[in-house]
Amino acid sequence: MQQKVSFSTYVVIGTMLFGLYFGAGNLIFPIQLGQLAGTHFWLALGGFLVTAIGLPFLGILAIGLSGSNGLLDLANRVHPLFGVIFSIALYLTIGPFFAIPRTATVPFVVGFEPYIGVEHTTLWLALFSLVFFAIVYYLSLNPAKIMDYVGKYLTPAFLIMLFVLIVISIIKPMGAFGEPAGDYVTQAFMTGFKEGYNTMDALASLAFGIVVIAAIKRTGISDRKEIAKVTWKAGIFAMALMTLLYGLIAYMGASSLAIVGTLENGGLIFAAVAEHYFGAFGAILLAAIIVLACLKTSIGLITSCSEFFNELYPKVSYQRFVLILCLVSFGIANFGLSKIIQFAVPVLMFIYPLAIVLILLTFVTNKRAVYVTTILLTFFVSIIDGYTALVANIPAVQIGFLENTATFYAEVLPFYGIGLGWLVPAFIGAVLGSVIEKLLLRRKL
Repeated sequence: MQQKVSFSTYVVIGTMLFGLYFGAGNLIFPIQLGQLAGTHFWLALGGFLVTAIGLPFLGILAIGLSGSNGLLDLANRVHPLFGVIFSIALYLTIGPFFAIPRTATVPFVVGFEPYIGVEHTTLWLALFSLVFFAIVYYLSLNPAKIMDYVGKYLTPAFLIMLFVLIVISIIKPMGAFGEPAGDYVTQAFMTGFKEGYNTMDALASLAFGIVVIAAIKRTGISDRKEIAKVTWKAGIFAMALMTLLYGLIAYMGASSLAIVGTLENGGLIFAAVAEHYFGAFGAILLAAIIVLACLKTSIGLITSCSEFFNELYPKVSYQRFVLILCLVSFGIANFGLSKIIQFAVPVLMFIYPLAIVLILLTFVTNKRAVYVTTILLTFFVSIIDGYTALVANIPAVQIGFLENTATFYAEVLPFYGIGLGWLVPAFIGAVLGSVIEKLLLRRKL
């Protein structure tokens, strides 16, 4: 007989889930969105919430409701080879290549870089990231303790400090919303939608699933339906809290333009806002907020990635993978925040449509033919999306054949211009897969 799940269990797991998600990108991207969207704030925020809240929630539900043990199990529904390749690509993206290094560079850029001379930045980034990943390494060695570290201690401390800054910005607003800039002028919703990709939370939801389910099982819950119930209830709690914070942080950015001006990234905007309200103390407060936010997310990512790679290569211990991932993340972090963001965007534009389709398919079918055709047609578009984003950042990598393909897609695919060119091919793939399944079934009969 299953024990009754207490409300406090939902809250602790929900708080842990929120803590795993809400890290570097969740702070720097909404504040920059608010500043750039200006008077188109609500449209941009709406688009942002679809990808930064809606998709991660669906991802957690997909893992919980499907009964899968994690991303690899879920992706194997397409094909075992795809499962391995896609899972490795996703874990490297939200792990040591982009998301984990970002957890070290964001607190440095926001809390420390403004007060360090340019000539000393490289040295201090190396020292800061070394200490940061040493702490992450130590706290990640025992995954059974992650609910305590993140859910009971780090997240509440982070929330208290962040709300101090947010409440002050509401009581004493910096100014009126400015005029929208860039793509926010004509495509505020879809620009916000694509900006939500940068949080990497939909990808992280597939990776964190294994951590969340393990945490639920450690409370004594083993029934599949009860695990699914706890997952979605804890998910609602986490996503509601994230929605509130996104709105408040974006508002802070939208009202800051007249005071702090336009800055290179959201990290610098956060630093300028904190300094405006609290002066020198603002630097200390903000450094504490950012370090706590990024520390808890980094622990979650290192834990998730290490458990995945240990499952894939059991001859290498979990603790050894923790060390390897921390060392690689440390190395990449020292390229700096702007470089990490620059190279992350093309990868996200490629991998996100595949992840979204995989999540959505979980709710409608378990037929392999449907998975294969849908993912395949989505891939043909997403690979060009990734290439186009790469060329936008590095024009020298242009390839004629891929340029012609991108032009062709732009002419024939609906919604391609707003970054959703994969929608119609994915739908066609699902229909085609369903037809194939019916034909195969008839042949068996």
